[in-house]
Amino acid sequence: MAIPARQQRLRGTHAFVDGISFTMPVQSRDSSAIIAAFPIDWDKAAALIPPGDVHPFRLWKRGVLLVTVVDYRLTDIGAYIEYSLAIACTKGARPAPPLLPAVLMSLFGSGQYVFDLPVSTEISVKGGKGIWGMPKHQANLDFLTGSQWVSSQYDLDGQMVSRFDVRKPSSYWLPLNMGATNYCVFRDMMMKSVIYFQGKAGVHLLRSDAARLRLGDHPRAQIIRDLDVDPKPIFAAHIPSVLGLLDDFFECWFVTPGQAPATPFSEGLEATYPLGYGRDWLPPPNRDPNFDLDKA
Repeated sequence: MAIPARQQRLRGTHAFVDGISFTMPVQSRDSSAIIAAFPIDWDKAAALIPPGDVHPFRLWKRGVLLVTVVDYRLTDIGAYIEYSLAIACTKGARPAPPLLPAVLMSLFGSGQYVFDLPVSTEISVKGGKGIWGMPKHQANLDFLTGSQWVSSQYDLDGQMVSRFDVRKPSSYWLPLNMGATNYCVFRDMMMKSVIYFQGKAGVHLLRSDAARLRLGDHPRAQIIRDLDVDPKPIFAAHIPSVLGLLDDFFECWFVTPGQAPATPFSEGLEATYPLGYGRDWLPPPNRDPNFDLDKA
């Protein structure tokens, strides 16, 4: 895995942050993931990102919604599922030109702005939000694998927010060894973190039935619905075995609107300091009994 020299140097050392013990580097093993990208309205995506240096990536005239679910099985904080809803983005004084940031990622600070990040456990919320500023909160999640589909559902307060299904590829041919940049807002600061991952993916390109995003009745689903999501994915992938590493080095800077905001853009420290270290999961989501993971 191509990871920073500092992380190599820290290997085998220990950290204790906000009451959570880490054996460095912050690594996950034996995980599985599904991901897909869907076209969305660029202007509506821009309105969802706080003002400043982060802007939606432009795919011609559209933006891109990235849905990623990772089933973390072996980590320092135990097993949990992470369900990421994000907007592909760039970093700079102004929006980047179309398409080019997909190739020149470092030059344009290409990554994803994560606007919702439910997870299975309380300790994952405390660490992810309190340390890296990720918008984590505990929710009802699952990660199911059948012969035809890999699927994850996200429920909250007894209602479905979304269900994400990826068709299982016929082969796993694409080697992955790369880093990905996350942008998140916490304490009204933009937080930039990087995760590195390694694995082998099965990928669908421009196949209209490769992935599905079903939205429920919970108010959080309306945030996604308002982005005018095209149901046909640009790509979808399943990575059955992923090795991940979250860099402990991160950056942050102030969110800076042109006028003083009437309300905060994000939660503050009050959202994390009362949290404990629980590793118990909430009950699984209430699934549609008619959905068959083994039916093409």
